[in-house]
Amino acid sequence: MFTSIGVAAAGLLATTMAVPSTASTSDDPPEEWRSYWVDAFNPGIYSPEEVDKLVDDALAINSNAIIVQTVRRYDCFCNDALYPRTDAAVDAEPYDPLAEIIEKAHDAGLEVHAWVNVNTLWNLADPPSSPDHVFNQHGPDAEGSDRWLNKMEDGTEFQGNNAYIDPGHPDAVEYIVEGVQSIVREYDVDGINLDYVRYPDFSSSTEHSDWGYNDVSVARFQEATGRDDVPEASDEEWNDWRRDQVTNLVRKIYLGMWEVDPEARLSMDAITYGFGPQSVGGWEQTRTYAEVLQDWKGWQDEGIMDTVVAMNYKRQWMDDQAQMFAEWNEVLADWQGDRQSVSGPALYLNEVEDSLEQVNELREPTEAGNTVAGWSGYSYANPSQTATGSSQEVKDAERDALVEAFTTGDDAPFAEPAAVPTMPWKAEPTDGHITGELVTRSGEPLDQVELTLRPLTGGGEKQTRLSDGSGWFGFAHVPEGHYLIEVDLPDGVVGKPVASARVNAGEITTTDMSPLIRLQ
Repeated sequence: MFTSIGVAAAGLLATTMAVPSTASTSDDPPEEWRSYWVDAFNPGIYSPEEVDKLVDDALAINSNAIIVQTVRRYDCFCNDALYPRTDAAVDAEPYDPLAEIIEKAHDAGLEVHAWVNVNTLWNLADPPSSPDHVFNQHGPDAEGSDRWLNKMEDGTEFQGNNAYIDPGHPDAVEYIVEGVQSIVREYDVDGINLDYVRYPDFSSSTEHSDWGYNDVSVARFQEATGRDDVPEASDEEWNDWRRDQVTNLVRKIYLGMWEVDPEARLSMDAITYGFGPQSVGGWEQTRTYAEVLQDWKGWQDEGIMDTVVAMNYKRQWMDDQAQMFAEWNEVLADWQGDRQSVSGPALYLNEVEDSLEQVNELREPTEAGNTVAGWSGYSYANPSQTATGSSQEVKDAERDALVEAFTTGDDAPFAEPAAVPTMPWKAEPTDGHITGELVTRSGEPLDQVELTLRPLTGGGEKQTRLSDGSGWFGFAHVPEGHYLIEVDLPDGVVGKPVASARVNAGEITTTDMSPLIRLQ
């Protein structure tokens, strides 16, 4: 795993600390995340020449990381992953956009985080060319359980040309996890950045989601709850169940990445719609939690998200949006605990002077004395409001102006290089993980069965999890020691409902309970 501290600070060692900090000593650069999001709908990685310019531009602003869109709509800007290669007009093979940016960015001292869109399936009138693309395999032409499309309460599956994956469909979850693993396995990425790890927009209310009505998902909900109705979109039990499906997906990705590369960072693009929890009555009342069913606060608390990169897209020149920006920065800093939160302002909604004001603001400590772990600008392609919709010449000039504002002068926020914050929980782990499958001897997965983890030695606490649609379960960041796993077997299933597990620091203990369970 490549470790970045910025080209100007190459060879220096970053200080390991449990909480992100911008403090430095005479020998060590400060730890502060600095990156551009580089989307794949605009220039940046379509050719080696674009990659050269991207790296130079990232270095110019004293960036230490690049979040580069790799999986856009289940099409990969790479050659060697589970996802098929994109139809976009990138240079022909053997050119590999992801491999190119990794090689050149690493040579320059920059980390590369592969940006993967999770639940956005396709967005063009014409289908993708590859017969292996999920849209062609499991989209509108598929039937029954082979159909993975997300569906609204009224039966709508498309918003214009936009189609989505339902995270309550077990086969879709398996594909996503294996796709992410394939990128981590085949490429020397420093991490994976998840986008759209949530339910879609376009709901009729900001208090619930209209999505999640794939037939398989509804049937799983009914089986789990003993209900036979199709729940209304506002049903709280249904809301909790759907939110849990996204959390299970994140947990499975996190532990799946750990299997391949324990040092790889998992980050995600967090929703911050509207005002923060301070103004709307708490986390559960935010549009993030209620409308798109994304519990990134809970993921940090559980430790299954290393870095939350918030899409804090607000116009600094509008008073109400400036308040929104400040409110989200406060909770991002105060909620991160021993994980990390990065604030990601919208460069394209602000002029350079507004973006400078925002980066200076997010670096200020909260009343509790906390600061976010860094900054990520959206986006590289459109570095200011003036740049958006303008010529490439104007875009480049605005990016140069942003660099000058951020790096020139003693008070400039990025005047000196910084190191990507370290992850002590991965660099020097003190706990481990447990994964397993709850499958009968004859191969039937046991879905949504409760498992209880009880510590025998080591000081851990009792935890409960539900198996998912493939029978998989996972307990993350469990203290070292011996544990019992107790299974609440459903009716019609018999066998030994208890297994033991030893947890070692930094390791995944795999428990196969299949030989112990059979259908009655």
